Amino acid sequence: MARGVVHFLSPQATASLSTSVSMLSPLKLRNGVVSLFFRRHSTRFFGRYSDCSRVALDYNDAFAKRMEMAGLKPDNRIAMGVSGGADSMALCVLMAHWKKTYNANTVAMDSSGFIDGLLAIIVDHGLRPESKEEAETVSRWVTDMGIRSEIAHCDWSNGRPTIGHLEEAARDMRYQIFEDVCFRHQIGVVLIAHHADDQAELFILRLSRNSGVLGLAGMAFASQLFPEFPHFTEKSSDNQGILMVRPLLEFTKEDLYKICEENDQKWVEDPTNRSSLFARNRIRMALLALKNCKLCTECYTGFAAAFRSELQTLIGACRRTRIYIDYQCQVLLNQAVSIIPHGYAVINLKTLNPSRREDICLSKFLTLILQFISQRHRPLRGSALKLLLDYIRRFPCKTSVTAAGCYLCPAPGTKGNKVLVCCSVDSVLPSKTELCSRYPTAGLKQCLPSDVEQIILDQKSKLVHLIPDAPDVHFLNAVSSTSVLAESRRLEILSELTCKTITQLQVRENRLFHSKTEETFGSNSKNEGQLASSISQPFQPGQSCYFMGRFFLRWVLSEERNSCNSLEKDDETRHHPCSLYIGGDSVAYIRPMVEEDWLYLAKLMKARVSDKSEQEDIIFSKVTKQVTGKMSPCSDYAKLSALQALTALKSIPAAVRRGMPVAVSTEGILLSIPSVGFKQCPCLAISAEFRPRVPLGGGHSSFA
Repeated sequence: MARGVVHFLSPQATASLSTSVSMLSPLKLRNGVVSLFFRRHSTRFFGRYSDCSRVALDYNDAFAKRMEMAGLKPDNRIAMGVSGGADSMALCVLMAHWKKTYNANTVAMDSSGFIDGLLAIIVDHGLRPESKEEAETVSRWVTDMGIRSEIAHCDWSNGRPTIGHLEEAARDMRYQIFEDVCFRHQIGVVLIAHHADDQAELFILRLSRNSGVLGLAGMAFASQLFPEFPHFTEKSSDNQGILMVRPLLEFTKEDLYKICEENDQKWVEDPTNRSSLFARNRIRMALLALKNCKLCTECYTGFAAAFRSELQTLIGACRRTRIYIDYQCQVLLNQAVSIIPHGYAVINLKTLNPSRREDICLSKFLTLILQFISQRHRPLRGSALKLLLDYIRRFPCKTSVTAAGCYLCPAPGTKGNKVLVCCSVDSVLPSKTELCSRYPTAGLKQCLPSDVEQIILDQKSKLVHLIPDAPDVHFLNAVSSTSVLAESRRLEILSELTCKTITQLQVRENRLFHSKTEETFGSNSKNEGQLASSISQPFQPGQSCYFMGRFFLRWVLSEERNSCNSLEKDDETRHHPCSLYIGGDSVAYIRPMVEEDWLYLAKLMKARVSDKSEQEDIIFSKVTKQVTGKMSPCSDYAKLSALQALTALKSIPAAVRRGMPVAVSTEGILLSIPSVGFKQCPCLAISAEFRPRVPLGGGHSSFA
């Protein structure tokens, strides 16, 4: 990412901010929630900020350039996440001006008097008593600006999140709401008001967690949000997701305050932003204290400005490193990886040539593949990452290994020149079988506008010009936060004093984090302990579901589901209802394939396919009764289907079969293996498509 202009406070502005902070009353605890009151206002949550000493900057032009970089045009349909804080209200001001001023080809206002193609999404998390009133106030402000708004109230069906997971849970809920609202309004782009100070806070936070250079690069300028459950049409799906853009990453917090002031725009001050219970808040307060420190003013003239400048320069260098690595990984994914529809990947080691790849690039490459196959979107670190790096560099590959929810082994018939990567069903996974009906947008057809794909292509074409050459990438060998700081000091990106200050902040937050870990993070996350082999909720005709976040299954209502008379010969079985064979209530359960399923198919094969011989039908009926305990009315069909399934399964590696979905009855009888076409009768119209929720290389940091 090209480093942009970073604006700094003048000494007068610093004094003004210091005065504002000093007027805050002490923190108060109300109903378990930390509250913060502004003394100078009769209304608790109205924030104002004054800084008239700065030279006026053309924020609108700077914003327009960022929107162009994102591939966005004023006639695109765009949503904004609006919390009501100074950040998001400044975003509303800039967006309203951009839509009206730069929209030369279309009418800027719609028939209702609102800015055309612009929606503010206001999320009421419901975690504070006054949050509903605040959301309504923000909605009025946005409406006065000519922007249509929608308030979404969070439904904490499983109970409110604990303090330790509050910020993470609130963010996930927000993003889910953004997706749902955007799909409903046929909007494919949502803007988020993260800014340069947020990046600085995140840098210190990740530094305290010993993140490497990829984590220290911070938030992506643009990324994609992929829904918990993709939106399918009747015949196919388009898991393109929502494009999320952060156009304010080069604006400081003071810039955003000034934009609001210049436009006489009020904002909300969320009291939880001052709570020391949250790491980001502690870091924010520490940076603010550093900026207002008397020692810095008297002994280190201009240190605050220099500190921020150097920190932003370091973040920019980390971002350039990430751009380079992401590009190299994308090239390798296209050249060295094959995705097989049965649910696994094959890595060509000759093409990859792992001995010539830097550790950091190879680590990211392997992480992307394993996250795609397992759909566990956690970074690979520590011993698991070292194990994989050692494994992939043994060429040719002769052994197998299990890591991060995946099983890796030599691909059959390749003499170890290729590695097979499939899902390990014995590991803890983020999901089991999830019915589509659990999701608010289930059943909706894909409705994103057709220009979203073009926006993404335009954005990538602009960003590709920012990919640096290898000599300009500074941190390819920096494997930890300590090495990043050491290298930045050697390159003179950081001064000795700035590096020392950053290290002090890192140590302080790391100590606080570990002291609070036992108290706030004692419980496991909601996804831990769920084994893929567990059978979950029932699956019925007409429903769709996701299996292990990887396979999309659909049970189509068949016209023949109540009778198989087209296949049977005698009156006794001609009108046999298949629902009785399935279990009496037309219900199935989805689980991974096991060895007993293969043996079941083999037993069916012992009875030859019927050539209208009554004796053979009797033999087959005895076999099926012995296996299932019931007489099948579709004996011929089941035998032929088993023959075809066994033939198909022989070409699928054994490790892969263990991750394939099968449908079983309430009694545990095998009904269908949809990936290879096996089913007991034509009534079981269950299909399975390997379509992971997040595509290969996708996720929340898919762009720089």
